[in-house]
Amino acid sequence: MSNSFGTLLRITTFGESHGPAIGAVIDGCPAGIALTEQDFVTELRRRRPGQSAVSTARNEEDRPVILSGIFEGKTTGMPIAVIVENENQESADYEKLRSLFRAGHADETYQVKYGHRDHRGGGRSSGRETVGRVIGGVVARKILPEKMTIIGHVTSIGPIQAITYKPGTIEANAVRCADPAAAKKMEAYILDLKEKHDSTGGTVEIRIGNPPQSLGDPVFAKLKARLADAVMSIGAVTGFSYGAGFGAAEMKGSAYVKDPENFGGILGGISTGEDIVLHVAIKPTSSIGKVAASGRHDPCIVPRIIPVLEAMVALVLADCLLLQRARANVRVNE
Repeated sequence: MSNSFGTLLRITTFGESHGPAIGAVIDGCPAGIALTEQDFVTELRRRRPGQSAVSTARNEEDRPVILSGIFEGKTTGMPIAVIVENENQESADYEKLRSLFRAGHADETYQVKYGHRDHRGGGRSSGRETVGRVIGGVVARKILPEKMTIIGHVTSIGPIQAITYKPGTIEANAVRCADPAAAKKMEAYILDLKEKHDSTGGTVEIRIGNPPQSLGDPVFAKLKARLADAVMSIGAVTGFSYGAGFGAAEMKGSAYVKDPENFGGILGGISTGEDIVLHVAIKPTSSIGKVAASGRHDPCIVPRIIPVLEAMVALVLADCLLLQRARANVRVNE
């Protein structure tokens, strides 16, 4: 069903923005991997609301509770279920939206498709749904090689572009930009829009360092296709590319093949072992004007979406790695 993702490593997320809890069930994780609630805390704090003045005022601690799949600090090979209780809902703020469809939201399409919807905070279509994705990403990272890195950073907010790349500064500013000078301008730009009850989008780069070779399967399960599927499933994402991306359309072949970075670490839909670089476009949040004035909304979702993007990338890579290992074992035993 549409609430599940993956093949061998499979995640099913559940819960609504203003329901009792939100969470995920991860099936297919190998046994014997060290995993505790603290592992989830670190990543959930990066995603949680109320982090800074540039995010929503909704303040959730997002404390994870492991229900199954872990014994004595290690995975058992059974389904891992983790929930996070919703603690700071103000559902009354959304009562007027019971019969009002907000522009740019999923309100109308959910109503038309299902005939009955949870209007509180967008229900299942809320950005709070991404809590389950982050939970799954924590498990996925445990499967991936220790030397592999997945680093997301903001490359633009509105018209402001990052120029330099200093990865050590990403978590040191409110907008998660690797360019400290640009980060200050981005934050000021967002705060100005917040005062005006307006919003902005931006772009994010995901750098995957030291990925395993041979991930991805032609022809319909190419690694680039699976990554695009994962990233584009996030509500606020409107664009995806890798390597040279859309810039390749303007290149001559002689220029394209000259620089291996244009290939983005993927050839024929299979990872080469070289670093993979993804680029993602994020739309402005649609809750603006009177809606923004009366509720609690992010004037810019871009900084908070980075741990979600990293989680979805990790889920794809871990699933592909398990598939590749299974394929290698089959060949050995044939």
